[in-house]
Amino acid sequence: MKELISHMQKMVSLDLEEINYLEGELVSRDIKRKTCLVTEGQICQSLYFVEKGCLRAFFISEKGTEHTCQFAIENWWITDHMSLDNQRPSHFSIQAVENSKVITLTREKQAQLLNRIPKLERYFRLIVQRSFAASQLRIKYLFSQSGVERYQHFAESFPEFLQRVPQYMLASYLNISAEFLSKIRAGKV
Repeated sequence: MKELISHMQKMVSLDLEEINYLEGELVSRDIKRKTCLVTEGQICQSLYFVEKGCLRAFFISEKGTEHTCQFAIENWWITDHMSLDNQRPSHFSIQAVENSKVITLTREKQAQLLNRIPKLERYFRLIVQRSFAASQLRIKYLFSQSGVERYQHFAESFPEFLQRVPQYMLASYLNISAEFLSKIRAGKV
């Protein structure tokens, strides 16, 4: 809980009453590795803040290939905004990569918090803007960089993921095969 409050405090100033209210309203829960919080086809009901561990969003193509679109580690949010906002079936599954501890924030709870603490509108706006900017950059790299360049950029930007995320998930995120990723890591490319 303190991780989320601290994260919020970096973007908005919360007074003691607001902090106490948040601590009374938010609940952490433990999620076992490989558990899906959202399954493709379900309606996403929540945002997830990672206190500890790692989550990912992915989909399975018509050919049966798994594609990881997003990872979230400590102090990151993850959700399917399209499904959450429009209450339509999700195009993605959200799964725990590791045993994790998350704060689940339902649409209703978020609306209640925003009503009670209006400055959180700014916090969530900044989170969504940063997420959107990161997605735009990821799309640019997918179209403009080779697989080797994408791996090198990812390894430099997010070294903490390299030991935490299984190779096949990292390969799918980088849009390369696990075999090619093995060659890159072994220096054979």
